[in-house]
Amino acid sequence: MPFAITSRRHPLVVACRDARAGGDDQPLLLDGWHLLLEAARSPLPVDAVLVGAAPPGPDERAVLEDLVERGAQVVEVSAEVLHAASPVRTPSGVVALARRPSTDLERVFGPAPALVVAAIDVQDPGNVGALIRTADAAGASGVVAVGGSADPLGWKALRAAMGSAFRVPVARVAEAGDLLAAVRARGLQLVVLEAAGGVAPDAVDLTAPTCLVLGGEGRGVPTTVLAAADVRVRLPMRPPVESLNVAVAGALALYAAARQREGRR
Repeated sequence: MPFAITSRRHPLVVACRDARAGGDDQPLLLDGWHLLLEAARSPLPVDAVLVGAAPPGPDERAVLEDLVERGAQVVEVSAEVLHAASPVRTPSGVVALARRPSTDLERVFGPAPALVVAAIDVQDPGNVGALIRTADAAGASGVVAVGGSADPLGWKALRAAMGSAFRVPVARVAEAGDLLAAVRARGLQLVVLEAAGGVAPDAVDLTAPTCLVLGGEGRGVPTTVLAAADVRVRLPMRPPVESLNVAVAGALALYAAARQREGRR
């Protein structure tokens, strides 16, 4: 390690604390070896790594050496300092800062036939991260966080996505109207998932370029988006269950699309 940090007021520690809040002007805060290894496998530039103890294995040591060669500042820190820098109560041994990618809508909608997941006002970062993880697993082309949704590149969402946010293009738009304009301009069908009404996913041609819209916890999809939908989809549920967690519902709909698309190959 180049040097050790023992002060909780060191600029790198302060930068980690500032990054906890997320936002487009902040770097990504990566907590834990798994997330750091995933970031190192991606083109994402990692600028600083704070290591609180000896790396647990050869893979982790090799990644640190590779990151140093790529220009990252890797420093050893005391347990106290790591606790101050980490966003979790029990730090897992390493915290890092990476540059926030500037992913625009073109990358999200680009691959053909597009399968875009749009989360509107999904406030739980764990749900947003889980949707990104499932989008990666199901072969979706990208994810759009809309309106009041949690920052998809915030540290909690990154932990839930478990590295998928470094592979799946992710974009943010301020208003649902911005999403609708992007969908219409690119000729995608707008498929809205709702708790009541609509048809089963298997009744919809999800092999076509599609934007699958999911609403936030509690309030669901805004009425303006429901009115603009080409198709409304529901997941069959036995009463008295009326709805599912948004990440679970999104996973079921995404895998319905993946099955259809796999069958067309």
